[in-house]
Amino acid sequence: MSVWLSFLLVLLCSWSLSDLVAEACTCLPIHPQDAFCNSDIVIRAKVVGKKLMKDGPFGTMRYTVKQMKMYRGFDKMPQVQYIYTETSESLCGVKLEVNKYQYLITGRVYDGKVYTGLCNLYEKWDRLTLSQRKGLNHRYHLGCGCKIKPCYYLPCFVTSKNECLWTDMLSNIGHSGSQSKHYACIRQKEGYCSWYRGWAPPDKTIINATDP
Repeated sequence: MSVWLSFLLVLLCSWSLSDLVAEACTCLPIHPQDAFCNSDIVIRAKVVGKKLMKDGPFGTMRYTVKQMKMYRGFDKMPQVQYIYTETSESLCGVKLEVNKYQYLITGRVYDGKVYTGLCNLYEKWDRLTLSQRKGLNHRYHLGCGCKIKPCYYLPCFVTSKNECLWTDMLSNIGHSGSQSKHYACIRQKEGYCSWYRGWAPPDKTIINATDP
């Protein structure tokens, strides 16, 4: 009886541990503009190699990248050669394919290394909308002083003039909605922030603050 009891306890503990690890990485939705503004590094790159590094308790995956363009991070690391991530998705590690796609990759710099994970923004370049690409080049940096406020349940309200209400989650939980795909939250000349959609950054005389 004691042998079976010990076996059951070990089995239950194993289940509990696996459930804990599986649920260890939980990320809140993030608008591409926030991902841009809150990252040390934002690049367009192609993965050309990978290597498992034996550091830390579970190791780290090191991706070798060919940087096509840098959108943010010139002052921290003008040329990125390696991207580091955890080996397991349960620990927020990302899996990138070698010699297949160009990616938009955002990350943070620690001890001279660039790290990314599931809670950072990474996406195949050809899946980005034209507005998102324009945002990376021109618009997102104009809104880094604004705050994008997520709305999960109605009613939702902005509480200051520098906020834009992000309502994609009301109808696109876990998916990219219209505001994520086509809008940037930009500070206007009156000092308040509002959603902007257009083909060029707003100038000093014309403001397109069309609501999504």
